[in-house]
Amino acid sequence: MSKQISGIVPIIAATFTNSGSLDEDSFQALVQHLLKTNASALTLFGLATEFYKLADNDRARMQMLLLAETSHSNSVAGIISITDHSWEVASQRARDAEAQGADALMLLPPYFLGPGEDAILEHLKHVIGSVKIPVIVQYAPVQTGVRISPDVFLKLREALPNADFIKVETQPPGKYVSQLVERSQGKLKSLVGYAGVQMPDVLARGAVGIQPGCSFTEIYVELWRLWQTDKTAFQTFHNKLLPYINYWMQGVELIIKVEKVILKQRGIIASDYCRSPAYTLDERETAQIELFMNEFEEWFQ
Repeated sequence: MSKQISGIVPIIAATFTNSGSLDEDSFQALVQHLLKTNASALTLFGLATEFYKLADNDRARMQMLLLAETSHSNSVAGIISITDHSWEVASQRARDAEAQGADALMLLPPYFLGPGEDAILEHLKHVIGSVKIPVIVQYAPVQTGVRISPDVFLKLREALPNADFIKVETQPPGKYVSQLVERSQGKLKSLVGYAGVQMPDVLARGAVGIQPGCSFTEIYVELWRLWQTDKTAFQTFHNKLLPYINYWMQGVELIIKVEKVILKQRGIIASDYCRSPAYTLDERETAQIELFMNEFEEWFQ
């Protein structure tokens, strides 16, 4: 694959009108904005996309719009997340995304009713084996309630060379990242989400990138640049951001709402509407966003 996945790989927000229907114009504007941020790839249907609130026709339209844009980019990869619990369904969706032009997939293992590791490994092998493009396996035990040992991912990588990445969302993620990097001898590459809260630790342990939300991608891109060029400046800049993302990451719905409020204030999307169930910000939380916007205003030009 000519497009490299590393550095900053934001999860695209779902854009809705004030009545809750899909806002295609805002979605397209958001994608076009993100393509100009120096992110290495854009991911659709992660938790930050509210994938669990999308109708089938929403997914189809959003996927078409994203891949139409990334297919014209020489550098930015389009990644589609596959979240179906049945490998029969997930494999077909994966093949469809590949045929439509996805550069890579992100795969959320099944978690409903707590499947065992053997069933999870079977699911992953079927889906990843059905495509040729690289696959990121999303490991999010806090959100799914399902824990998977590093052995499962090591076996997967040995069986399928396109099982390239693990998105590690354990809390904390650092030790797990180290285990994957060391035990696979670098064959398994780690990405980490959680808004980049643990960015200094996981990058030092060998993670190759961060998958945050998408409302202030420019800040994460600058952090990635500083990590590579000036570790002291990186730490100072990350410390400046940390109080905000540390608060917002106390809840998935909380940070989804915050990201949309920021995107709306930046004039990138028309509405900050989140489909129910959604988080309602209070006055102090709204004031915190205003403080953030003022403190980082140079990045929002």
